[in-house]
Amino acid sequence: MMHEIYILTYILLILFGFGIGVVFSYLLRNRLSGQKIRDAEEKAKMLVDSAQRKADSLVKEAQLEAKDRLFKMKSDFDAETAEARDELKKMEKRLHSKEENLDRKNEQLELQAKENARLERELQEREAEIVKKEKYYNQLIDEQKRQLESISGMTAEAAKELLMQSMENEARHDSAKMVKRIVAEAKENADKEAKKIMATAIQRYAGDFVAERTVSVVQLPDDEMKGRIIGREGRNIRALEAATGIDLIIDDTPEAVILSGFNPVRREVARLSLLRLIEDGRIHPARIEDVVKKIDQEVEAAIKEAGNQAAFDLGVHGISNELIKYLGRLKFRTSYAQNVLQHSVEVGFLCGAMAAELGLNVKLAKRMGLLHDIGKAIDHEVDGSHAEIGARLAKKHGESPKVVHAIAAHHEDVAPESVYDLLVQAADSLSGARPGARKELLENYIKRLEDLEAIAREAKGVANAYAIQAGRELRVIVDGGSMSDDDALLLSKDIAKKIEEKLTFPGQIKVTVIRETRAVEYANK
Repeated sequence: MMHEIYILTYILLILFGFGIGVVFSYLLRNRLSGQKIRDAEEKAKMLVDSAQRKADSLVKEAQLEAKDRLFKMKSDFDAETAEARDELKKMEKRLHSKEENLDRKNEQLELQAKENARLERELQEREAEIVKKEKYYNQLIDEQKRQLESISGMTAEAAKELLMQSMENEARHDSAKMVKRIVAEAKENADKEAKKIMATAIQRYAGDFVAERTVSVVQLPDDEMKGRIIGREGRNIRALEAATGIDLIIDDTPEAVILSGFNPVRREVARLSLLRLIEDGRIHPARIEDVVKKIDQEVEAAIKEAGNQAAFDLGVHGISNELIKYLGRLKFRTSYAQNVLQHSVEVGFLCGAMAAELGLNVKLAKRMGLLHDIGKAIDHEVDGSHAEIGARLAKKHGESPKVVHAIAAHHEDVAPESVYDLLVQAADSLSGARPGARKELLENYIKRLEDLEAIAREAKGVANAYAIQAGRELRVIVDGGSMSDDDALLLSKDIAKKIEEKLTFPGQIKVTVIRETRAVEYANK
């Protein structure tokens, strides 16, 4: 539109110029004459023609440009119109789809309303039927009540009162039994809790004592020896633990290995074996087994020698070789923080001294005192108190009835019959009694660990069993050829269940079943 105005303005200017030219030519004609007027008119005419041509050209250009703009505007309008038409079609489709969904939902609602109406009618019919049956049953109950009242000769209120009284008596009886049971359970639980508290206090108080007597330390020449003791992938330390039943603790302690185990004999065998291996320098599984066997024989010889020495020191002769061996094993037992063999020798001396003062048989009194704790050598293998076990053991190996009875009576398991029995009791109290109840814990602790091993050895297929880690772990060695992996798993569960049933212990005990297969062959020439 602005362009057309511009063109019209341009044309008006041209026409204005043309008018000026006419006026100018008229003036020239008036002033000029002759040829000049004609020349001026021709020039004016030429100017007019030129202006006319330019005006025509501009008009045509403006018309063409206007047509182009109109065509472009029409094309843009058509495109926008088509896009709007497509959007309207899409909206129409969506509306149609929504309308169909609404129609379907409406049909479903109508069907559901019909179904609800049908169910409501059925419920009303059932309700009416139930009301009829309820009336009928109430009539039957009333009729039965009347018949029962006529038969029993009691009214319903009297029967109800009698029934309530009976139920009240029964409830009182049940509540009395329940109270009695609760009281008994409370007493039992209180007793258990009291024992548990006392045991916990004793354990906490006796920690140093137990560790002191269940741990041995072996000094090493250097820390490099620790790696040789462990061996490749730990095979050497496993072989030593399996052969001795003692747990080897290799920690940050410089130039030292700790041997942990409740059985002092096995711990001594492990200690001597480790010292022998360190001195020899050859440390491998086969060598370890050979050394342990040799050390075991040497310890047995030392046990026999210790028994003979004890008898010799007291001047007691004629004791059988088997009793001498059992007596020597007491060297590795402790009681009331005292070595049992030393305690037995001391009791023998005390008995002899008191017998001499009373004018009794000194040698007989010494014999009784020396053998009074002989049962402790095997009390972890045989059921019963060590006094009863010792008496049976002494009788089996030819000791006199007086000695047998003194052994049985030294803890008053049986009544004393002679002054010798009282002498043994007094000497045992003098030598063994020490202040502090904590020292009795070690014997119970060792007995529990021995019971752990005994439970494992009862199972079929068990070659050996060792309680380690202060009784927190039980290692069970089985033959790999006679037991599968699944059998080993079941065996560990069975042993754990038996331990829970038969023993009382704090915390938990880990049961490890080791299934091992060995191939042995000899090269001969």
